[in-house]
Amino acid sequence: MSASWVTATIEGASREVAIRFGAGHILMARQTGDGRDGAQTPAPLDLLLASLGACTAITLKQYAAARNWSLEVVEVDLEVFSLGGSTSVTRLLSFRGSLDSNQREELLAAADHTPVTLLLAHATRIRTELA
Repeated sequence: MSASWVTATIEGASREVAIRFGAGHILMARQTGDGRDGAQTPAPLDLLLASLGACTAITLKQYAAARNWSLEVVEVDLEVFSLGGSTSVTRLLSFRGSLDSNQREELLAAADHTPVTLLLAHATRIRTELA
C-alpha cells in the first residue's frame, strides 16, 4: 500500500473541517452533533465507513475482473455499533451479476483482506507529534 497524506483544518467557530488530499481534492466533514442541525456534510465516522466501503467495493470488483467473473455491481452497506466499550462494524455485501455460490463465497472471504479492512481490523499504531 502506498503512502497517503491528508491535511484536516478547522478555523474559528466553524463546525466544518476542510480535508485536503495529496491529489488536490478537498472534502468537508462536520463536527459530530446531535443530528438535528440538518447538516449535509458527513461526520468523521461516516468518512471512515465510506473508506471501508469504497475499498471493499473496488477490491472485490477488481478481484472478480481478474477472474473474468460476471460481476456488474458491488454494493457495500456498513453500520457501526458501540456497546459496553466494544465497537464493531457490520458490512453487508450485495452483488449483481451471474455469479455462482462458490464465487459469491470467494468474494465474501476476499472482503476480509482488503487494505482498509486489514488496517482497521489490526491494532494500528498512531504516533502523534507536534509540528
